[in-house]
Amino acid sequence: MQEKILVLDFGGQYNQLIARRVREQHVYAEIKPYNKITPEEIKENGYKGIIFTGGPNSVYDTESPHCNAKILELGIPILGICYGAQLIADVAGGTICSAGSSGEYGRTSVSVSENPLFKDIPKNSICWMSHTDYIKDLPAGFSVIATTDACPCAAMFDKTRNLYGLQFHPEVSHTEYGSEMLGNFLFEICKCSGNWKINDFIEQSVQKYRTELAGKKVLLALSGGVDSSVAAALLYRAIGNDLTCVFVDHGLLRKNEGDYVENTFRNRFGMNIIRVNAETRFLRKLSGITEPEQKRKIIGEEFIRVFEEEAKKLGKIHVLAQGTIYPDVVESGNGSSATIKSHHNVGGLPDVIAFDRIVEPLAELFKDEVREVGNKLGLPKEIIYRQPFPGPGLAVRIIGEITKEKLELLRDADAIFCKEMEQATVAPNQYFAVLTDLHSVGVKGDARAYGYTVALRAVTTDDFMTAEWTKLPYEVIERTSSRIINEIEQVTRVVYDVTSKPPATIEFE
Repeated sequence: MQEKILVLDFGGQYNQLIARRVREQHVYAEIKPYNKITPEEIKENGYKGIIFTGGPNSVYDTESPHCNAKILELGIPILGICYGAQLIADVAGGTICSAGSSGEYGRTSVSVSENPLFKDIPKNSICWMSHTDYIKDLPAGFSVIATTDACPCAAMFDKTRNLYGLQFHPEVSHTEYGSEMLGNFLFEICKCSGNWKINDFIEQSVQKYRTELAGKKVLLALSGGVDSSVAAALLYRAIGNDLTCVFVDHGLLRKNEGDYVENTFRNRFGMNIIRVNAETRFLRKLSGITEPEQKRKIIGEEFIRVFEEEAKKLGKIHVLAQGTIYPDVVESGNGSSATIKSHHNVGGLPDVIAFDRIVEPLAELFKDEVREVGNKLGLPKEIIYRQPFPGPGLAVRIIGEITKEKLELLRDADAIFCKEMEQATVAPNQYFAVLTDLHSVGVKGDARAYGYTVALRAVTTDDFMTAEWTKLPYEVIERTSSRIINEIEQVTRVVYDVTSKPPATIEFE
């Protein structure tokens, strides 16, 4: 029987990131909403350990997510993170209070005591805090095992029941020894062996879809990006020629993107691919629209309508497949998490669609895991390591109304930036140009000019849930700016975005 860890979701933005950190250590993790599984079901499923996620609520609020107290008595090790730690304390009889002005946010020095959770971890290190409430009174049987200057209980444990709580977030990269702490919970406390591999995911997925989709015709939304390409390869291995890929060229793609995608998948891989040239249709729908969420909703619905039309031409198509990955899901809101922005293939779906079901084989994976799956499936590196590109395309990289003129301008600016980055000595995980709605005065050819401002964006990240802005060499920014200004008549100014995620998202809209 496969060993597994239950990640109990209490509405935090990092719930899947926690599961990902567990899987990185070759232990299978699955997420369940806090109110969708009973203590009896947890016991029957044989989980080696349970992790309570964080969340935006206060445990003393009667409307906040809570859990059945029986979970603490199952004899299964539990690690509570942030809200999860406070919830354990509350359920076990402790007191949680608002910290008021003493709340902690960001990098914080933490001191830890000798404990299995902190095995081989220095006494003093940096953790990532994000809390307004704090544990004022410990429940009976618990001891403090970590503190900060502002937080008297940064970590606690109950030795008898193997219950642990961390007020900080070990799952984010900003916590220096977070990975080691999670590893200690998995191997020292839960006694996991760490035998789960990405190959297991591939094998299980292929078998799952081979069974579930037997005899069904599947239509895949292929953009040519990493996610949809890997989804196509995975499903093709499972169902073969029952898969048809539809590539919608909505006119919102990067320079020469449409021809590249069609040539690659039709000629190189021999897949069944239909290219739909729909630029006019999409631009007509987007005419006059400036609000980002409205753009996404329009693009999402129009995508589905195009697929429906193509499906009718092909005869009965039972299933729509998409390359949705987890950051798409969590940012679109997944029940208990807040909606940050809707993605065309998640939150942007219309209420009624003409398919029996939607299949998203990568919806539990992060970008680096998707790339690993692609490698295992034998996809070429130029596909796997392409620059990530949002489904709504350049529509979310143009601030304000979308026009054909703006699209051509942005394509040229983005192509210049990408060309310069290919020759740079640094390698951000994602980089692109944005056309802002800001106009400014400039001088071109000794004459006054009044044109657009282009913003450049480059970020470094390992999971795309958090990201640091990349400190590009000045000469790269200088060359890019000079080329854009000189080669694109309508641009008079270039700026570089130095905002990390959070507080920003990676895309501008």
